Formats: sequence, C-alpha cells, structure tokens
Amino acid sequence: MTNTLKAWATPLAIGAFTISTVTGLLIFFDIEMGMIEPVHKWVSWLLVGGVLFHVTANWKQFSGYFSKKPALAIIGTALVVTALSMLPQFGEQKKENPGKVVGQLLEASSLETVALVVKSTPGELVTKLAQNGIVVGDQSLSIKQIALNNKKSPRALLGVIVKDVKSAGPEKGDQD
Repeated sequence: MTNTLKAWATPLAIGAFTISTVTGLLIFFDIEMGMIEPVHKWVSWLLVGGVLFHVTANWKQFSGYFSKKPALAIIGTALVVTALSMLPQFGEQKKENPGKVVGQLLEASSLETVALVVKSTPGELVTKLAQNGIVVGDQSLSIKQIALNNKKSPRALLGVIVKDVKSAGPEKGDQD
C-alpha cells in the first residue's frame, strides 16, 4: 500500500506544486490572462492532497524532523507566518473595484442623471427600456428603484441602457 501511495503521491505533489508556483508567480506580477487564477485556486487543492498523501507515505522520515532543531525552527516559523498572515492588521485594506463602484453609483442615480452620462435624453432611455419590457413610471426614480418596480436587476437595466452606446475615445473625450 505504501509503495503504491509513494508511486503517485510524490509526482502529484510535484506536478501540483509546479502549476501552483507558476500560476502564483504570474498572479504576483499581475499577469492574469486566460484561466490562471481559477487554475491556481483549484490546483492548490491538488497540492494539499498530494502533500498530505506524500507525508502519509513517508511518515517515518517526516516524523524524524520533529526531533531536529533546525527543522523545528523552520516549521515553527512557517506556522507563525501563516497565523500572522490571517490577522487583519497585517493585511492591505481591501480596495474596491472601481468598475463596481461606478456601477453602484449609476444604480443609485436617477434615469435623468444616467441619461446625461450616456449622452442621451431621459425620453430616449424610457423608449429603449420600454422596447425591452421595462416600464419607467417616473424618470426621477433611481435605476435601482425602476429595476425593483419591474422585478429586474439594476445591472440588467444598465445593460439595456449602455447597449450600443459608443464610448468616447481618448482623442474625443467629453467636450462639455
């Protein structure tokens, strides 16, 4: 049983470690293309499993480290760093996603205000929303309230509103 476990536990740990290391380094350097982040998160579980199986298969050798001072110092330091990393005062303040903030601000804004942002009129937006089955009773209501009245999500309404809106390029900008 132990030989069978050793035959695949160590290669599993090495393979998962390689993937986790490469994807972790890419994330560290903000190179987050394709499936890097989800692969990193999910393969980390394989790494945990591979290491647990590896330790189980090599328990005699592993337990020997608990009698050596340098090994205990390294393991102890790793445990302290792990515990400290979970304390909120040592972490960065969570930065709010700017796109999410803008979306929340638009959801809280009236249809009249959103019309100004998308360079349209409230009447044009009322028509656009009506074509998508959304009834606007009062143009001074917030997008969130109009969505609630129509049993829709505010994001869905904003999606309808910004559909086909041409973004002002850097060379054109806002000329107001």
